[in-house]
Amino acid sequence: MSDRHIRRAGSDYRDAFLELLPQGQAWPKHSIDSTLWQACDGLNNYWGYVDGRAADLLETESDPRKTVELLPDWERNWGLPDPCYTAPQTIAQRQAALVARMTLYGSQSREFYINFAAFLGYTITITEYRPFMVGIDCCGDGRVYGDGTFMQDAWGRPIMDPNGEPVANGELSEWPNYGLGPPENRYYWTVHVHQADLQWFRCASGQCGVDPHLRIGHAQDLECILARWKPAHTQIVYDYSGLTPGDPMAGTP
Repeated sequence: MSDRHIRRAGSDYRDAFLELLPQGQAWPKHSIDSTLWQACDGLNNYWGYVDGRAADLLETESDPRKTVELLPDWERNWGLPDPCYTAPQTIAQRQAALVARMTLYGSQSREFYINFAAFLGYTITITEYRPFMVGIDCCGDGRVYGDGTFMQDAWGRPIMDPNGEPVANGELSEWPNYGLGPPENRYYWTVHVHQADLQWFRCASGQCGVDPHLRIGHAQDLECILARWKPAHTQIVYDYSGLTPGDPMAGTP
């Protein structure tokens, strides 16, 4: 059985305090109508309040899933709100963002970046590159069809489909990511953004004659976070040539 903090009210402190007083007729500590009893009752109600506030800190504010009063302090210590993307607005959203930051397992795999982009609302795929290697690579169409097993190339890496997932049975793999060029090719990778960032005009925040009815913007929040988390020796090239609008009314009332 786990330990649990016990809350004590002002009456508990009053009874304990009265028991510490001397015995005798000059100390009517058992008479509710006496001035002594009522004075002790009023004074010890304050310690009941202090006990309750301490219990709130121990039971609620120390838990990032429940904290409210200390939420700004939690956020400051964990670098929130993140300057790269729009901060959550509600208490529940801020608590969820805090827990997500605290439990985030960093990675440098395509799956990690793709999943986090989905968290921000973007659909992306990633292409990596390397130089052509004689004796390992082949000329022409080097794609293969999945055979239902976990397929790997000559380098021991999983063979992926165009979406960055392991190639499925009967599915055609992505184009080989090698080409003629210098060895530095391996330090570049391309992020293909497949969904446009639609920013609609808002009567409460937009300016007539200044802001357009619809702005199709780049994924600046995604670019910011990937620039922070990418391997330091690599460079990202962003590809917006395959943008699709998705739901054209997304984000509208």
